[in-house]
Amino acid sequence: MKAAVIAIIGRPSAGKSTLMNQLCGQKISIVSSAPQTTRNTIRGIFTDPRGQLIFIDTPGFHLSDKKINLRMKSLVAESLAEVDAALYLVDSSRAPGEEEAAVAKVLADHPVPTVIALNKIDLAGDPTAGPEDDRSPKPPYSEFTAFFDRNLPDSPVFEISALGGSGVQELLNLLFEQAPEGELMYPEEFYTDQLPEFRVSEIIREKAIERVRQEVPHALYVEIADMEQEQEEEPSNRSEPRLWIRAFLVIERESQKAILIGRGGSMIKEIRVAAQKEIEAVFPYRVYLDLRVKVNPKWRKSDPTLKRLIY
Repeated sequence: MKAAVIAIIGRPSAGKSTLMNQLCGQKISIVSSAPQTTRNTIRGIFTDPRGQLIFIDTPGFHLSDKKINLRMKSLVAESLAEVDAALYLVDSSRAPGEEEAAVAKVLADHPVPTVIALNKIDLAGDPTAGPEDDRSPKPPYSEFTAFFDRNLPDSPVFEISALGGSGVQELLNLLFEQAPEGELMYPEEFYTDQLPEFRVSEIIREKAIERVRQEVPHALYVEIADMEQEQEEEPSNRSEPRLWIRAFLVIERESQKAILIGRGGSMIKEIRVAAQKEIEAVFPYRVYLDLRVKVNPKWRKSDPTLKRLIY
């Protein structure tokens, strides 16, 4: 029996959350086209007859001196200090540069067995094509091989599509081969260890950032004020469990509040309906979601708020 804890690290928008969902066969991390959607270390659990792999989806490693980014960068380093291996995800549609070099340095400073997954290979073209071939990837595949040889020469490289699933099974097989022997850390039926309040807040946040643009996704967090389970009497005199949720979309400025509410409340209604539907798919309850908007000025510069939200 094998068991290992594996941190998935990489730049923002490399596809880390998509890969963890693909590896675990469940939607665990929220996914968005907006960069730096993941703010916390989120655990996904995959169990089969070979054993159990615990994947930690970490925030995107971004070079910035803003407090929120420094907090998320520290989570990456803390995760590497606690794992058996690292799964380094690289976006093949973007040339390795300063930010990629910074990720490689973090891995060098926290040496753990590392496997490299070169993601979005289906978008980058044919990695075996020569320079005369029109399908040759841009940036050239040779840029990545040179980068890996220079920074992580002993790490195996897998070409994958986290979205389509290509190469993911082969990657999973190697991770099991390299995992140490050990007992299951979670019951077989578990696929995450997230608390219900956190799952609900992440679903609501995903539905909000899917529908807003510009600076709003980064200025937004979700606060769960209340979650209460009750029994609802049906006309047939049978009782059905229901879950009452009161939550707030919290942003930094009054102008952002108007964007989230929308004309005549249309935007917040759309977010509420989409979130309620997905929450009902996760929990065995009829869900009633009361969703409102409030302002918390400059929360991204507040150490107490960041400590409470990002962990």
